[in-house]
Amino acid sequence: MTYCVAIKLNAGLVFLSDSRTNAGLDQISTFRKMIVYEKPDDRFMVLLSAGNLSISQSVREILQVEKLKDDEDDEGITIWNAKSMFDATRVLGSAIRHVYERDAASLKQAGVEFNVSLIFGGQIKGEGMRLFQVYSAGNFIEATPETPYFQVGESKYGKPVLDRVITPTTPLNEAAKCALVSMDSSLKSNLSVGLPLDLVVYEANKYQTDKVVCIDENNPYFKMMHNSWGIKLREIFDSIEDPTWDDGETDVPLIQPAGRSLPLKKITTPQEKLI
Repeated sequence: MTYCVAIKLNAGLVFLSDSRTNAGLDQISTFRKMIVYEKPDDRFMVLLSAGNLSISQSVREILQVEKLKDDEDDEGITIWNAKSMFDATRVLGSAIRHVYERDAASLKQAGVEFNVSLIFGGQIKGEGMRLFQVYSAGNFIEATPETPYFQVGESKYGKPVLDRVITPTTPLNEAAKCALVSMDSSLKSNLSVGLPLDLVVYEANKYQTDKVVCIDENNPYFKMMHNSWGIKLREIFDSIEDPTWDDGETDVPLIQPAGRSLPLKKITTPQEKLI
């Protein structure tokens, strides 16, 4: 499995992926889940993938040459000549369907589900930045100000911090930090997510970036963040008052395994108890 996250902000885009794949507890491998497509002063796009590795690798290869034709006389749209990120994402959807038509039946006979989840985002000159989540059928949805990030793979562990921190106005460096904290939470709770990580930070209207980094266990910033996050969480947890109990009863019963219901005592804060 894997974990990938991408964030769309007013200031730019942040992409982060891990590199672990496993087919069992004793078969763990490292494969990159991120690929960058860059044409300076024209377009900058990033693809993140999760799901069946053979399918995602096939999609990535076909995407380089895939042409989407709306009619017979059309020369075809590719990710390199598409006028919008929407059209480039249509090409990606077509590449997924291409792989499905070629491999799905054989995979099904082998008992393997056609499973791939992708995040595709970037900017093409002439329009603003856009971010899409693409599904196994080749259909997709786009990020909005209300939903400014997408996750694929083992997303549940890293979601809470994103929900609490990320808004469209979040600065790029702060969003990159948040994405790394989100990844650290996933690393902590799920063995199917693992180092090294690939991080790309893109500033709006630049059409290229030099903020591309591979993060391993020796990266000093990630080590500092991992240790600090754990310590700060514990400090905040310890600073919250423990619940106190009085002799009152609530109207909500506690159902016991034997079917007998008992009243719950009220939980109060120290301030409430003094009133």
